Amino acid sequence: MFAILTGRLLQSLALLFVMSVAIYYLMGLMPGDPIDIMINADPSLSPADAAHLRELYGLDQPIWRRYGNWLAAALQGDLGYSRLYNQPVPDILFPRVGNTLVLLGAAMIIAVLIAFPVGLLAAIRPYSRLDTVINLACFAGISMPVFWLALMLIILFSVLLGWFPAGGFGTAGGSGGIADRLTYLVLPVATLVIISVGSYTRFIRASMMEQLRADYIRTAVAKGVSRVSVVWNHALRNAAIPIVTVIAVDLGTLFGGALITETMFSFPGMGRLIYDSIMGNDYNLALVGLLVATLMTIVGNLMADIAYAIIDPRIRFGDQSL
Repeated sequence: MFAILTGRLLQSLALLFVMSVAIYYLMGLMPGDPIDIMINADPSLSPADAAHLRELYGLDQPIWRRYGNWLAAALQGDLGYSRLYNQPVPDILFPRVGNTLVLLGAAMIIAVLIAFPVGLLAAIRPYSRLDTVINLACFAGISMPVFWLALMLIILFSVLLGWFPAGGFGTAGGSGGIADRLTYLVLPVATLVIISVGSYTRFIRASMMEQLRADYIRTAVAKGVSRVSVVWNHALRNAAIPIVTVIAVDLGTLFGGALITETMFSFPGMGRLIYDSIMGNDYNLALVGLLVATLMTIVGNLMADIAYAIIDPRIRFGDQSL
């Protein structure tokens, strides 16, 4: 187990290094730099001042040397300074990471809790009226654009009914406590749940239907095993492995949906922060934010590997098992 986890950790570090190089060079291809934005904000800056500032921030050096300087500082724990917020990057980024993890975690847990029983019902009664209704609801959820769904929820529940706030993270002054924060989470979480629960339900239905048609299920039924036992003790265990894969891989997709959702609801999360930092040429903040997003996806896949071994101990990685 230790050797497998060590191997996964080394692969993750190598992937993060490759991603850091790719992101840094892609951001270097963007037109303009932070000094150009300073010049636009303060026209009194002369070309000599601009040249001095580029030399001061190292922007006059080749991009490979700038990346090397950033990497050397990052390995020593210095992730740089945010130009937009005038604060160290960790002080800005990590509180936003916590907000995004709360948003994504709540949305994913609720979506899975809804999708599992609904997908099982559809698989147990395939091509029935209930299955047709579930499939139509799933297609409707999958087909809705995130920004349109967020707008509809804001109009219905904030503007017309006035049940939930349209955006933000808490009432000004912060006197409402956890209950106040939860009211601000309802609509963003509902948006992410609606766009993800349809695909989860479809995968659970398809995986369960494949298992229920297998020969070992027919054998169990022929031996007189009850239908509940066949579904829970035999089919569901084998069907869970592809479902776990889809949910783990979907973490990156859900993060993309969170970027739009956070923007629509003015939610102070990591997705919106990365968008603002890219548009503002804040290299340090955008680079570290994108690497943290990559790390979240890697951790999701690692958790899926561990879940495989828990669900089915016969699964082996190479010539070893966890």
